[in-house]
Amino acid sequence: MTAPIRVLICDDQVLIRTGLSTIIDAQPDLEVAGECGDGQTAVDLAAKVRPDVVVMDIRMPVLDGIAATRLLAGAGVAHPVKVLVVTTFNLDEYVYEALRAGASGFLLKDAPPDRLLHGIRTVAAGAALLDPEVTRQLVGRYAARIRPTEDKSPGIPLTPRELEVLRLIADGLSNNEIAASLVISRETVKTFVSRILTKLGLRDRVQAVVYAYRQGLVS
Repeated sequence: MTAPIRVLICDDQVLIRTGLSTIIDAQPDLEVAGECGDGQTAVDLAAKVRPDVVVMDIRMPVLDGIAATRLLAGAGVAHPVKVLVVTTFNLDEYVYEALRAGASGFLLKDAPPDRLLHGIRTVAAGAALLDPEVTRQLVGRYAARIRPTEDKSPGIPLTPRELEVLRLIADGLSNNEIAASLVISRETVKTFVSRILTKLGLRDRVQAVVYAYRQGLVS
């Protein structure tokens, strides 16, 4: 049998932690590896229990979710842990910073249980969870705060078609939507996405969105 996906839950609200724990433990392929109520404890606990995924709140005492995510999954971390950020959309204007810090994706706290479970499994499998509709709203809402980087490289090593795909990714389109927009197959889109990530040295679609905005490719 395949070992279950081990999940560490980090949220400062006990009721939310309890709810998440109940939902996750009810799944045969998932198990709760631990619970905590602040980012620093999440970092310390992750080193002990070595979860496959950390479900991370953003606004917490002691150490917030952004700082904790950076310590768990940021650049230079020797053994990064996959982080799935959960957020209340109307309050958390720092989700973009969490993605920059190394999060593999994000969900809204009012998402239905099946979407949460799908998100955990998706992130655990090494893919990014970037819900297209949420991405459109979230990145669009805070695009003005995402300033193009000052030290842009002289040229972006992508073909015109790859740039086109990257812009559509940054607009929040799924692979199916990109395929329909460009009138190409979904498999071709997946190939383009893989090439883009490889050429730019990016981990996943989340980082691709951040890159596109930092390079001023979308606004």
